[in-house]
Amino acid sequence: MFTGLIETVGRVERAVGRQGNRVFTVSAGFAGELSLGESVAVNGCCLTVTRLDKKSFDIEAVASTLEATTLGRLRTGDVVNLERALRAGDRMGGHFVQGHVDEVGKVRRIEQHSGHWTLAIETDRRKSRPLVAKGSVCVDGISLTVASLRPGEFAVNIIPHTWENTNLKQRRPGDKVNIEYDLLVKAVQGTTRS
Repeated sequence: MFTGLIETVGRVERAVGRQGNRVFTVSAGFAGELSLGESVAVNGCCLTVTRLDKKSFDIEAVASTLEATTLGRLRTGDVVNLERALRAGDRMGGHFVQGHVDEVGKVRRIEQHSGHWTLAIETDRRKSRPLVAKGSVCVDGISLTVASLRPGEFAVNIIPHTWENTNLKQRRPGDKVNIEYDLLVKAVQGTTRS
């Protein structure tokens, strides 16, 4: 379980295929604090640490994860959003995030305003039923509030802190992003099963 509050960004140092899977080596400031087997959300995808040292760690994504998320598109040098799993007793900022991507959306527009940015993201109308105006949504692992909603598209507003401390500032129209809909809304609607 995660909160969608990004702890840091990391950089993909290496991406290697292994029996249909892909192993990523990610450099991150908190690498030395991790343990083998620990869960880390990488762009909103819950993955397991399989190797580590003081500066980097490895995670492995299976073929179905690569197909259902943007992880299959990651290349050496890419910047990724990182969050360690929530610990019992931690403050609960953001919202409940499982690290299970519901769909891959496409950035339609990025607009800069005075004091914030707006991202409009295209979704599959059949999958995006759990979107609720002013509700929570997770985009590339970031807990955000739905600012506006229309069929096949939602928008989120990004404050300067989030813009500067995540990989969103590197996104361009046409880029793909991982989306996880609010767990509580999915539970109420009965849409938690895919």
